[in-house]
Amino acid sequence: MELSRRELLTRTGQAAAVATTASALTIGTAAAESGERVKLTQGTNISVSRSRDGKWLAIDLVTAIWVLPASGGEARKLTDELQDATLPSFGPGGQIAFQSYRDGNYHVYVIGLDGRGLRQLTSGRYDHREPAFSPDGKRLAFVSDRAGSYGVHVLELSSGTITQLTGVPDEAAAPQWSADGKRIIFTVGNAAVDVVSVDGKRERLVTAPAGTQFFGAAFGPGDQPSYTRIKPGQAELVLGTTAVVTGQDVFGFAPLWDGDSVLYTADGRIRLLANGSTADIPFSAVVPVTTRRRPHRTRNLTGGPVKGIASPVVSGDGKIAFRALNALYLLSGGKAVKLTGGRYFDSDPDFSPDGKKIVYASDRTGVAQLWLRDLASGEDELYAPAPHAQITPRFSPDGTRVAYLDQDGQVWVTDRQTRRQLTPTLFQPGRPTWSKDGGTVALAAVKPFSRRFREGTSQILSVDLASGELKYTEPMPFRSIATRGDDGPVWSPDGRLVAFVVESVAWVVPVDAKGTFQGEPRQVTHEVTDSLAWHGSDALVYLNNGRLRKSTLDGGVTTIRHGLTWRRPKAPERRVIHVGAYWDGEAHELKRDADIVVENGKVEEIRPHRGKADVDASGLTAIPGLIDAHNHWHLRGRQWGARQGNAWLAYGITTVRSPGDPVYQMVETREALAAGTLTGPRFYATGEAVDGSRVYYNFMRPTLGKAQLDLELRRAHELGYDMLKTYVRLPVELQRAAVRRSRVPLSSHYHYPAALFGMDGQEHVGATNRLGYSHTITRTGRAYQDVVAIFTASGMSMTPTLFQSRALYDTDKSLVTDERTRVLYPPWEYERYVADADTQGTPAATASRSVLRGWVEFALAVHRGGGFVITGTDAPLDSPATATHQNLRALVEYGFTPREALMTATRNPARWLGLPLGAIKAGAPADIAFVDGNPLADVKAAANVRQVMVGGVLHVVPDLLAPYRQPQVPATTAALDPFPSAENRHWWHEPEWAERVCCDH
Repeated sequence: MELSRRELLTRTGQAAAVATTASALTIGTAAAESGERVKLTQGTNISVSRSRDGKWLAIDLVTAIWVLPASGGEARKLTDELQDATLPSFGPGGQIAFQSYRDGNYHVYVIGLDGRGLRQLTSGRYDHREPAFSPDGKRLAFVSDRAGSYGVHVLELSSGTITQLTGVPDEAAAPQWSADGKRIIFTVGNAAVDVVSVDGKRERLVTAPAGTQFFGAAFGPGDQPSYTRIKPGQAELVLGTTAVVTGQDVFGFAPLWDGDSVLYTADGRIRLLANGSTADIPFSAVVPVTTRRRPHRTRNLTGGPVKGIASPVVSGDGKIAFRALNALYLLSGGKAVKLTGGRYFDSDPDFSPDGKKIVYASDRTGVAQLWLRDLASGEDELYAPAPHAQITPRFSPDGTRVAYLDQDGQVWVTDRQTRRQLTPTLFQPGRPTWSKDGGTVALAAVKPFSRRFREGTSQILSVDLASGELKYTEPMPFRSIATRGDDGPVWSPDGRLVAFVVESVAWVVPVDAKGTFQGEPRQVTHEVTDSLAWHGSDALVYLNNGRLRKSTLDGGVTTIRHGLTWRRPKAPERRVIHVGAYWDGEAHELKRDADIVVENGKVEEIRPHRGKADVDASGLTAIPGLIDAHNHWHLRGRQWGARQGNAWLAYGITTVRSPGDPVYQMVETREALAAGTLTGPRFYATGEAVDGSRVYYNFMRPTLGKAQLDLELRRAHELGYDMLKTYVRLPVELQRAAVRRSRVPLSSHYHYPAALFGMDGQEHVGATNRLGYSHTITRTGRAYQDVVAIFTASGMSMTPTLFQSRALYDTDKSLVTDERTRVLYPPWEYERYVADADTQGTPAATASRSVLRGWVEFALAVHRGGGFVITGTDAPLDSPATATHQNLRALVEYGFTPREALMTATRNPARWLGLPLGAIKAGAPADIAFVDGNPLADVKAAANVRQVMVGGVLHVVPDLLAPYRQPQVPATTAALDPFPSAENRHWWHEPEWAERVCCDH
């Protein structure tokens, strides 16, 4: 029986799961955790609503709806953790409307004051947010992206009829009714306050001045607009144009006016301003947390079969090329032969149509450029040099042209003599593919649902070279290409089919010459499928949890053997290092004039100096190698090339942890570093973060149900993830399932109910959140008792990632101008870094000292309260290597002692990883930075690295700089006028560095 497209969608995950045996990672559930109950007396970014009779208040605290007497008191919980409920609005008869993320989209619900009568009022794949009851209780206003951007809608409760009042290109938020029920006030893009009547007439009331944002509009006395006005570090409640509440951290939700009195939330409290005085309405609520974290299973890799096979491609005669162990390999007849290798970064090969050559990217000239390898002679030559990075190349079917990406996500086409820009800047697009006639190029690109919330679906973007048309095509309704990397689209050699991965399995669809679907997608594989390549036009080669596999289109599957193995190199010979001083990772003072004896990659002993040493570091201080516990090596890994590992080491960072990376790029790099074929720090990581139905970054896994979650966890288990990260749009129920089914540590962007379910950590002080704001940090950078109490009671880690630490460049740019930075950063990265640093302290600054202070004070409260703070940076969204030191300097600037700050980058993350790192003591790995100065007195000295050791292997800084100190500058090909398709026609066509996208929500 043929299934309809919709039926296929509903059965995809189920079919895949049935054909997949249970993973050892998912057998059983987590053991019952010990816990305790935490009393909350303040709330971070809570909103409040008042019942029509004035007797009750409703608040949203730790993603649940609670009610309490209007005079204050103990709060009673109405919704459970899975409801993920926020923004209550009282209606008649004690009915409370709220928004809920229970099913993976925001929908409007109502519930009674007694906790009964829960009803869902909206449904579907679009979001419906921020409900507000009309004065007569017969209607609900809300906003939804169902029309292409966030517009104001009204729901008639009696009939269920929905009427749209505003639409494209609005990004409306938080509608509230006038007292007569005839008008609705709302904010637009945080930049204005508008009002619309129920018959659709619209008026602008207030426009935000530059550098100011508006939130939470409502009608005040005399129908004046009231709203929260926010500047960096400052939030005010405004009536008309007059600030009526200043000097408080006003939370940005609609205030409740009653004559001249106003009820609002600020400083973690519910407050009532009346008759010129302000009174707090006290509340308390009790929530359970898990206090026992899972045992960490991170381990040092020693060797085994190569699983890090990156970006495989197949020639017309069946040879396979791929990247592994920091080299390119050619697989033919069951034997893998190394083609390239060395200290540079060679990646993403593609065969010429005749199979005699490969084009690939290499940074051996200093930046990634295209190279052509003759497979018979082994000779290499530059293919078509350009002033920008050239990555992920694909030959046209006739072999006369190559399509590639640059560092900004622009697609280019070159014929060796000239190059032309084909697309505008795209946000982390996938690898291009060509139609058979060479007239169309297609690739994966994100298409957001709205400008207000950046998430969308990863679709097929086809570009007609003749007409300039750009066309987005969903692979299936409301579904995403699995990742925008090597998961398709990929055109078959005969031009009749396009293959892609959706929900972790492969699909093919018939297409015409321009890529237009000519039928329904058909599922081809029933196991975890990544990195598709065509083997002829009737079979696919792909990666299955570290194995190369081949599947015919009718489902016949075989394994392709490559025979590659790796092993950790023998540890260096015994060395004695004479240091002028050292810090062991715990002491309050340096210990002076010592010998550190290193053998078999570990510290054998530390003794008073005597005799002659093998290494004279008598003028230096030894400290444990630093650990950056949050970065994404391959977010721009191809653009950075081999520079990245050198940069980390040059600044004394000997271990990095990635909570999200393209999985096969991650595994390949992890194996190459462990095998010694790539220079850099120890690398502990996960693959793509497990996300929900909508995605933004190219390395997020859209996951739609428990069946698919099993596939994601199976990949994690078989590829040996060191941790898992669940991302922004994953529903609470699936987050809980991931915790119960996983045996490795987990983290996310959320602190609750993560702290109840047993998550191990939260990334960032409060970054991207599906709410559009955080429940751990306010818009002015502050956190309150609820957040600090949950972190300290549960033992969850928090990784602050202090992006605002860039504000400190207003007085000290030494990290920016340092030779290590100038040499090891790619030119375009360095130019942006300098420009950003130069703006700090000016009106154009991208960071705020006031917000930074709040972030650090939050981290300090957790740290001093016995909580668990670990340093991370989110590099390369912040600056690799230098941001680690800028974070440490920010911690000290606003309250940490240098010793406390250093421990967040040594002992604490080592404990998170479950490894004996972060210390200089007998038996510990010899991961040591040798610095000039005393970091316990001045934390800036931690950046003065002169030598660095990882596992007993010693590197001196000049050697780390040498490969990039004098880059070659080849003559570049001529740039022709861009194709018509390069014109930027969509607001979402931008690179990830265009704004601080990690932390703007």
